[in-house]
Amino acid sequence: MPVRSTMSGGRAAIDTQMDGRSFEELRQECLQRQVLFEDPDFPAEDGSLFFSQAVPVRMEWKRPPELCPNPKFIVGDANRTDICQGQLGDCWLLAAIASLTLKKDTLARVVPHDQYFDRHYAGIFHFQFWKHNKWLDVVVDDRLPTVRGQLILLHSASNNEFWSALLEKAYAKLHGSYESLKGGSTMEAMEDFTGGVGEVYETKKSNDQLFHVMKKALDRGSMMGCSIDISSSAESEAKTSSGLVKGHAYSITGLQEVNFRGQKVKLVRVRNPWGQVEWNGPWSDGSKEWDYVDRAEKNQILQHAREDGEFWMEYNDFRANFDKVEICNMTPDALTDNTKRHWEVQLFEGQWIRGSTAGGCRNYIDTFWTNPQFKMELADADDDDDMCSVVIALMQKNRRQLRKEGMDLETIGFAIYEAPNDAEQQEKAFFRTHASKARSKTYINSREVTERFTMPPGKYLVVPTTFQPHREADFLVRIFSEKKVGALEMGSHIDVDLPEPAPPSVPEDETDEEKFLRRLFVQVAGSDQAISVRELQQVLNGVLSSRKEIQFEGLSLHTCHSIMNLMDLDNTGKMEFQEFKVFWDKLKKWIMLFLSFDTDRSGKMSSYELRSALKAAGMKMNNQLLQLLGLRFSDEKYDIDFDDYLTCIVRLENMCRVFQAMDEHGKGRIRMTMLQFLMLSMNV
Repeated sequence: MPVRSTMSGGRAAIDTQMDGRSFEELRQECLQRQVLFEDPDFPAEDGSLFFSQAVPVRMEWKRPPELCPNPKFIVGDANRTDICQGQLGDCWLLAAIASLTLKKDTLARVVPHDQYFDRHYAGIFHFQFWKHNKWLDVVVDDRLPTVRGQLILLHSASNNEFWSALLEKAYAKLHGSYESLKGGSTMEAMEDFTGGVGEVYETKKSNDQLFHVMKKALDRGSMMGCSIDISSSAESEAKTSSGLVKGHAYSITGLQEVNFRGQKVKLVRVRNPWGQVEWNGPWSDGSKEWDYVDRAEKNQILQHAREDGEFWMEYNDFRANFDKVEICNMTPDALTDNTKRHWEVQLFEGQWIRGSTAGGCRNYIDTFWTNPQFKMELADADDDDDMCSVVIALMQKNRRQLRKEGMDLETIGFAIYEAPNDAEQQEKAFFRTHASKARSKTYINSREVTERFTMPPGKYLVVPTTFQPHREADFLVRIFSEKKVGALEMGSHIDVDLPEPAPPSVPEDETDEEKFLRRLFVQVAGSDQAISVRELQQVLNGVLSSRKEIQFEGLSLHTCHSIMNLMDLDNTGKMEFQEFKVFWDKLKKWIMLFLSFDTDRSGKMSSYELRSALKAAGMKMNNQLLQLLGLRFSDEKYDIDFDDYLTCIVRLENMCRVFQAMDEHGKGRIRMTMLQFLMLSMNV
C-alpha cells in the first residue's frame, strides 16, 4: 500500500486508505463525479459490525441526510454532552471522547473541523488517531447503522449532530469492526487521541494528594477517566443503590473547591457516557448540600446541571466509591511536583515469538533470558537532582484487530537490571545471579503498562515480557527521560567468526576412527571414489546409529543435500573422502554442542537454546533471524531434533562461507544485513 501523509497541524498524519489516496483527493473526486463516497475498506455490511455473531436486529445503514432534514457535523462547539452511548459496550471509548472535548486543540486534530453537510458534502469524513508513534488519517463514509430510522450506536444528544457517531465509526474501522471496540480501558483511547503517556492511580491507596494530582492534570490539559472494579463478570454494568455503575468507564470533567458551612470542600465532577444514570448521594444534582453554597458560586458551578449523566461528588465519596483513576498526560511530567521538564524519548519495536523470543517472566528462568533486551544508559542526572527520572511504557500492538482471530490482550510487564559493560545479549547465567533493580508493579492484561522510576546514573537492561512463555505479540517500548538516553536493542547484530578448518591428515597419519571411516567410505563409493547425496546419507546414518548418546531416527535426504552443498567445493555434486573428513571434524563439534543442550538425552534441544548453540559454533544471530529459525525448525513443543538442528547449522555455515568469500577485507569476520541473510536463506 502506498504511504502518504496529510498535514493537520503538528506531525503529518499518514493516509491509511488501501488505494493510498488522501481524504481531500477522494472528496474532490466524488464532488466532480457527483456521487457520494462508499468506503471499500470498511463497507456498510454486517462484517463491519460483528465478527463473532450475526447482527441481532434488522439494521439499515443510513446517511445523516436520510435521518434528519438539516444534519450538521458539529452543532455549536463539540462538547461532552454530544456523547451518548448506544448499544455497543464501548463506554471506555465514550469516556475518553468526553475528556477529549475539554481539550480543544487536541480535539481539532482528532476531529478536523473543515467537514460539512451543507457545503462540499460528498458523504466522506476523516479523523486522526495516534497509533504506535504515528498519526494516522482514517477516512470513512457517513453510512451509519440504524434501526427504525434511529442511530443505535454512539450518538449526540442533538438529533442533527453527527461528529461523535462518525468518530466512533472511524475508530471502529481502525480496529477492524465495531465489535472490536467492546470492552477496554479509557486510557487506551485517550492515548490514541493524544499520543500521550498514561498513568493509573488506585483511589483506595491514595490520600488528599490525589486530588491535587487530578487538579494539576486538568490544568495541564491531561485527560482523565475513572471506574469501579468488579469481582466477577456478573457485576459488569450493575447499578448500585447510589446510582453508580460497576465495571463502567466514566470521565472526570472538573474539580472544584467550594465554601460549605465555613469549610472548604473538595468536589469532583464525573460524567457517565450513557448521558443518564447519575450519583444520587451528597452533592448530586438537587441535593440539600447545594443549599448551603453561595448562590453565585452555586449558579456558576451548576449552570448546566440536568439529567445528562454528569454529576458532582465530594472527593472522599469519590475515593470511597471509585477504585481507579486513569490519567493520560500530554507529556511525561510528573503530576506530583511543579517541575515542567523537556523530555527525550527513545522508541523500540519488537516481537515475542514462541520458540525463540517469547521467554515469559522471571518465573521461567530457562527461557526468560531469550526475551528481547534493551540497554539504556542514563549518563546524566536531572538538572535539579543527582538521580535520573525515567518513564517506561510497554505497549502490546494490534490486539483489538486480532480478536476476530481468537486472540486478546496478553498479560505483560517488564523488569530492569543493572547492565554489565559488554554489548552482548545477557544469557541465563546472568539472570540466575542478578536481581532486578526495578520492575513494573504487576503483570496485567492491559494494552500498556507504564511505570515512573528515579534511578542513579548507570547502564540498565530493560526486559519486556509476557507473563507466560510461548505467548506471541508485537510490542512497543517507549523510554522517556529528562536527559537524552543512549539506548539500543541487544542481540540486534549478526556476527560470524568461523575458524578455518584444519587440513585433513594424510593416510599414514590417520587415526583409527579415520581409518574406519575410510573403509566405510570406500565400500559405499563407486569407482570414482566419491559419494552422492544418497550415499552420504547411508554413510552418516550408518556411523551415527552406533553412537548411543544421540537419539534420532536418521538424517533426512534433505539434510544431506544441505551438507553436500556445504562441502562440495568443486561443484561435482559428489563428496570425496578428504572433503568428508573435513565435514566429520565439524560434525563431531556440532554433536558435542547439541548434546550439551540435550540435557535429558531425548534427541531434542529447546529452540530457545538455539541462540547459545549457534553462538558457540561461531555464528551470532540477531533476534529477527532467530525468530525465523525457530519457526522453521522447532516442533509444536518448541524443540528441535538432531536432524533439524544439523540442517539449520549446516545451512547457516554455508551462507556464512559465501559471505566470507565476499568479504573484501579478508578478516574472516563479517556482519550482514537482515535482508541479505533472508534472501539467501530462501535458496540454500
